[in-house]
Amino acid sequence: MLDFTSLLTILAFLFTIVFVMWRPKGVNEAIPATIGAIFVLMTGSVSISDLWQITETISGAAITIMATIVMAIVLESFGFFKWTAELLAHQAKGSGIRLFWYVNLLCFLMTLFVNNDGSILITTPILIILLNNLGVKHHQKIPYLLSGALIATASSAPIGVSNIVNLIALKIVHMDLYMHTAMMFVPATVGLLFLVLLLFLVFYKKLPRVIPTKVTGMVTVPYHPLKNSTSSLLTKQNTRFMLKILLFVLIVRISLFLASYYGIPVSVMAVIGSAILLGWRWFYLKISPIDMLKRTPWYILVFAFSMYVVIYGLHNIGLTTWLINVMDPIVSGSLLHASVMMGGLLSVLSNIFNNHPALMVGTLTLMNMNLDPLTLKVSYLANVIGSDMGSLLLPMGTLATIMWMHIVKSHGIKITWRQYMKVTFIVIPPATLLTLVLLYYWVSWLF
Repeated sequence: MLDFTSLLTILAFLFTIVFVMWRPKGVNEAIPATIGAIFVLMTGSVSISDLWQITETISGAAITIMATIVMAIVLESFGFFKWTAELLAHQAKGSGIRLFWYVNLLCFLMTLFVNNDGSILITTPILIILLNNLGVKHHQKIPYLLSGALIATASSAPIGVSNIVNLIALKIVHMDLYMHTAMMFVPATVGLLFLVLLLFLVFYKKLPRVIPTKVTGMVTVPYHPLKNSTSSLLTKQNTRFMLKILLFVLIVRISLFLASYYGIPVSVMAVIGSAILLGWRWFYLKISPIDMLKRTPWYILVFAFSMYVVIYGLHNIGLTTWLINVMDPIVSGSLLHASVMMGGLLSVLSNIFNNHPALMVGTLTLMNMNLDPLTLKVSYLANVIGSDMGSLLLPMGTLATIMWMHIVKSHGIKITWRQYMKVTFIVIPPATLLTLVLLYYWVSWLF
């Protein structure tokens, strides 16, 4: 029988989840999360002393993600993403099939270099402009946009630094970024390749074989993907500059893993990289870093903190204890069981409650199961696969896909839940299961 405090905490959680996914009148998701957190504090299921532990847990992850977003905003100032889109269209050489593979490669790299939410926010509008100006028909846009969104979101699995909730969970299980990548990169990347192959097979008949071209006089030339102008961003000078920026960002990303390996806080290297890139922009474009105060989505910090408060309330009223009793006999059986069962559980929880709270609940549960170190790590990584890939079965499974649905709708492109699920119910279960099985075999071989 639930006591009054537990009942109020559960109601606060349900309120938060419903309003984060519904977002009436486009309300920022941080607002319902904050209201839910305040309500949980008022019930007493989370104490003031708990708040300090929560702050300590999420601070490093939050700083790292915010620094990464700042880098993305600076890259946008340089015109990097528009240059990338024009390069993408140029390399497609008039082939809709080739464009499909390049779009998914772009979304994969964007998540690895920025993060999954940033990848959705940046690439989706650019892809819409690209497809509109290439003259692609409405029904032919869906394969590019939907596959790009799925790959961008699932691509946060190979490295923990591409998703704020992954970074928070890393802190909880006391696992460094270097070890996470060593154990996860290969199986998750192979799983992504399998996912994009399945998407290609599903969309093959809908993809245009030839991208429309624009006729100028007697010469047929590819239509410019960005703005109706004859000026190209792909000049030698501009390309050299963009490649220098790309090399710098790559060095910064590598430095995060080196920092993790040598015990240096990852957030420190992320902030240093962002500061250097801001200085570069100030010198090159004469744009002061002050604009970052307005352009940086600070609400992400509020959202992450508030959601963790709500989940910690569920943890304190006994949710994780109940999950331990259910999962312990299964997870303790073998590493394969640990991988498949925990990944499956997180997939289900993510699609019901969203992947942010699901991964936090799953991680807190693991920390109280007294598992041996290797089983704990495999179970945690399976949680990540379930929350990053398995969560894509329904549009409400991740915050990134919720944002993506809103973006495409605001650009006049209608993609219904039915259209979305007709694809995801074919591709997500087998891709997730394969990745979980590969995780077991890879870790068994590695150790």
